[in-house]
Order: sequence, then structure tokens, then C-alpha cells
Amino acid sequence: MLSEDELIEGCKKGSRAVQKALYDRYCRKMLAVCLRYSKTTAEAEDIVQEGFVKVFQNLKDFRQEAKLDTWITRIMVNTALNAQRKKLYLYPMVDVTEIVLPEKEVSISGIHFNQLLEMIQALPHGCQVVFNLFAIEGYSHKEIAEMLGISEGTSKSQFARAKSLLQAKILQESTYYDRYGEANI
Repeated sequence: MLSEDELIEGCKKGSRAVQKALYDRYCRKMLAVCLRYSKTTAEAEDIVQEGFVKVFQNLKDFRQEAKLDTWITRIMVNTALNAQRKKLYLYPMVDVTEIVLPEKEVSISGIHFNQLLEMIQALPHGCQVVFNLFAIEGYSHKEIAEMLGISEGTSKSQFARAKSLLQAKILQESTYYDRYGEANI
């Protein structure tokens, strides 16, 4: 197996075999990242393909200040966000003033990853994007607001709405929540 440095150098030299090796090493992980921002597997696959095109085009500028997979993940997230931005004008984000929270807090211990992924994909576009950026990628609401061109309050309310919707779905789906007590989300 090629080292990270060998992958980088081989791709910079335009080696198709090394490019394929890099793609093969990271494509599954990047598909998982893109699935969180898309509604379908086909949409996520399109984002992955577009993202890897950007990876190969910009690898010459990679300064190795971060790990390669971190850099690739950032490109995938940005590519997914660009794809979502194109859709957001169809589903505008608005401040949600009243959030209806489920009566019981929910634990996700008994939920399978694929079930949780489907729940995230079923969220309204604005909620889905903000939830991923805040809860999974770790951006602040201020950073999210700047990235998406929305107010910080809108980011916070979209996250609260996403969390509420996910909790309600988990309550519906899970038979485990009584057993595990307090929420982890």
C-alpha cells in the first residue's frame, strides 16, 4: 500500500494508477460524508465524483499542513455545500421561532447508523445542512452563517428544528429509549 506522501507525489505527477489508488482508499469514507448532505445515494455519488475532480485539480496546492484525508474531507464538504446552496433557494431557510420538542429525551444507542443517516437525509434541506455542519463537522453557528449567507439566529433555529425533528423520529423508531435514559443528541 502506498504511503500518503507517495499518493500525493504520484497524483501530482499525473499517474492514473496512483490517482485510482487514492480514490480507492478514500472513496468510501467520502461517500459517507456526502451522504449526510444529500437526499439520495445517487446525489452523494455525484458529489463524490465532483469532489475528487477538485481533489486531483488542486492537489498541486496541497501544503500538507493537515492530513490528506482531512483535506479531502474539507473539499467534499465544500462540494456538498455548493450542491446544497443551489437547492436552498428552492427551500429557503427561515428563523424558526417555536420549536416543538418531544416530551421525552431520546438516546440514539439503539439506532443503527443507516437508520440515523436516513433520518438525517429526510430532514428539510436547511435543517440537514446546518445539522451536519454544526453537530458533525463541528462548525460554530457564526461560521455556518457566513458559509451559507444566513443569520446566526437562523443557523441556531435550523439546528434546533433539526434536533427536534430527529428526536421525534427516533422516538417513533426506537424501542430502546426507555432503557437508555437521557438523550445523546
